[in-house]
Amino acid sequence: MGLIFFLAGGAVLGWLAAIVLRVEDGRGIMANVAAGTVGAVIGGVIGNRGSILSGISGISIPIAAGGALVLIGALALFRNRFDEHQR
Repeated sequence: MGLIFFLAGGAVLGWLAAIVLRVEDGRGIMANVAAGTVGAVIGGVIGNRGSILSGISGISIPIAAGGALVLIGALALFRNRFDEHQR
């Protein structure tokens, strides 16, 4: 159940980040959703002390959200630097 929660939560955070960052193309939106999902799962594993299948703890939710936001921010930074080099 914890894995499903972190996958869904990360996808929602990625989608919201695409709205906030005003990403217009479909690939950028999907990249944010993927980064949010991966970050939330990694954060959930860290928050649950290495086990994602054991459930959800109170500390794992903010850690998962933080992991999702860190990866989305890193993706946005990478995207901005790549766009600068294209000019």
